[in-house]
Formats: sequence, structure tokens, C-alpha cells
Amino acid sequence: MKTSRLIFVFALFSLILAACGSGTPAAQATPLPTVMADNTIVANAQLEPVRFTEIALNASGLVSEVLVKEGDKVTAGQVIARIQNSQGQTLESAQAAASQSLTSAYQAVRDAQYKLDNFDVPSKFSGQTPVQAIDSTLQNLNTARSAFEPYKYLSDRNLQFTPAEERTKVYESTAKYYKSQLDDAWAYYRLAIQWMQLQSNLDNAKAQLDQAQKNYNSLQDQSFAEDTAGARAALANAEVRAPYAGVITDLKLKVGEFAASGQPVVTVADTSNWVVKTTDLTEINVVSIREGQPATVKLDAIPGVELKGNVLSVGQNYSKNQGDIVYEVTVLLTDQNPAMRWGMTSAVTFAK
Repeated sequence: MKTSRLIFVFALFSLILAACGSGTPAAQATPLPTVMADNTIVANAQLEPVRFTEIALNASGLVSEVLVKEGDKVTAGQVIARIQNSQGQTLESAQAAASQSLTSAYQAVRDAQYKLDNFDVPSKFSGQTPVQAIDSTLQNLNTARSAFEPYKYLSDRNLQFTPAEERTKVYESTAKYYKSQLDDAWAYYRLAIQWMQLQSNLDNAKAQLDQAQKNYNSLQDQSFAEDTAGARAALANAEVRAPYAGVITDLKLKVGEFAASGQPVVTVADTSNWVVKTTDLTEINVVSIREGQPATVKLDAIPGVELKGNVLSVGQNYSKNQGDIVYEVTVLLTDQNPAMRWGMTSAVTFAK
């Protein structure tokens, strides 16, 4: 039994050696599939209305009326609240004041033009502007003053090398000549300044007329266009009006309470469109982002919903986030969801 077992073991060992020493190639391993890296960039972002405005009062006073509440939709120019202020103006009173200011401005231009037209410009100033006339007459004045200076305190004793009678004649004629030149230089210099003053009065009157016309047009704008909202807010300062159509998202006014000028009291948001703004897009990834590039957005509060959008802008300035240099990228959403709310967090994916 022992001999047979040894023979079997030896035979098995021989077979193994024969297999190892043969020229038969070893079986090749099956190649692993190539794993492609995900060709996308994902960043955290926050949801905002496409635009919003924090409105501050232009006059302090007691709140007399609040005509809306948070969540209300408003139209452009709609009155949100009114305050009591002895110096404040409603839209109607501001319109009346603007009309009077416009009339006065027209009269001021006519008066200034009349005075300038009746000013006798010296022929010496021909071809010059008032500024050029002042420059040239000032140079002449300085020259005349320098020429007259030696004779200003000259006495007959300084001319002792000529006979007394001749000394007197020389002194008087020379001094009178340079004094006459100086007087003429002063006269022309004053005329140049007067001309410049009349021209400045006309220019200022025209500028005031232009501003009065703009104020009048802004207050008369029945469409309540956004580009005239600033003038309305400044002039009709007893009222708070919506600068454009939107939603009241924050309201800090209460009837009977005092409200100070300069403090934001109302926020109006245009929720007709929404954007998301990234908060952690690093410098390494931002170089791959361009305006118009497609993006997809997933809101944390609305799982399973994917919203499409396009890159609206890529920030040029940077901030720091946990030691990283990050840039803000704004994505304009082309999709919306009724559950969307200002400030919701999201993940935005950019395809490289």
C-alpha cells in the first residue's frame, strides 16, 4: 500500500513538471472594460427671482396707509403705502410742482439768452470763445502789470541824470503810457469775465430746463415704465410705488408706525423667471463654463424634478469658500415648478 501510494504521487508530480515544461502558451486574462470619467461639473447653487428690488423711503414720517400684504402681486406704479410728511409729495402734487418748475426753467433760459444776445462782444474777441478770451486777456493783463511795475513808485529823483523839466516829462509820459496799457488790459479782462458769466448763466439755465423736462416727463409717464421709477420715487416721496410688476416678498410697514428714510421697507420680486447662482464652483471648473451653456438643476426640496436652464453669466470676481477660490455662475431657468421658493438650495450640473 505504501509502495503504490509513492508511485502514484511520483506519477502525479511528473505530470505537473511535464505540463510546466511544455511549449503550450498560458491562457490570457480577459481584459477589463475602460471606465470613462463622468464628463460633467456639479456645483451647489441657490434659487432667486430673476430680479428683485429693496425699496427705501425717500422721506421719513408716519405710515398712513398700507395697501398690500406679503405675497400680493403688484403692477408697475401701483401704490404700496403712503406716509405723512409735511414736506412729502404725492404723485399728483409732484406733477403740479414739476409743471411749475418747467415753466420757470423755460423763463430762465429766455432771460439768460436775452442778456447774452445784448452783450456787446468786443471785436478783439472775434473768433474766440469766452474761455479763450479770458485766457488771452489774462496774459495781456499780466504783461501790462509787469511793464508798469517799475513805474508804480517811480519818483522824479530816479531820473537825476536829465534836467529837472525833462525828467518830469519823461516820468509822466512813460508812467502814463504803461498805466494806460494796464487799464486797457483790466477793462478787456473784465469784459471777458462778464461774457463768460453770461454764457455760464445760459448753460446752467439750459441744464436746469433739461432736468425739469425729464422730471415732468417721468411724473407724467402713464405706463409707469421702469426707467422712470427712480424719478417718481424721489419726487413723489410721500408714496411707495412698485417699480415693476412683481410679488411683495417682504413688507416692514405698519399703519401708525414711524418709518425712517433710507431704510429698506419693501421688497418687490419679479418671479416671472428664476435663476440659480452657484456657491462653490471652483477656479478649476469655472474655466470650462461659458455663457449660453446648457445646465440642469435639481432642487433639494423637490426631489425627482429636473429643471433645464442656460448659463446667463459667469462672475469675474471671486470669493473664498472653505479655503477654495470660487466663482458665481448664474443660470437662467427655462423650466419652472409651482413649488419653487426664493432661497431653495439646489445642485446644478454643467455638461463640459
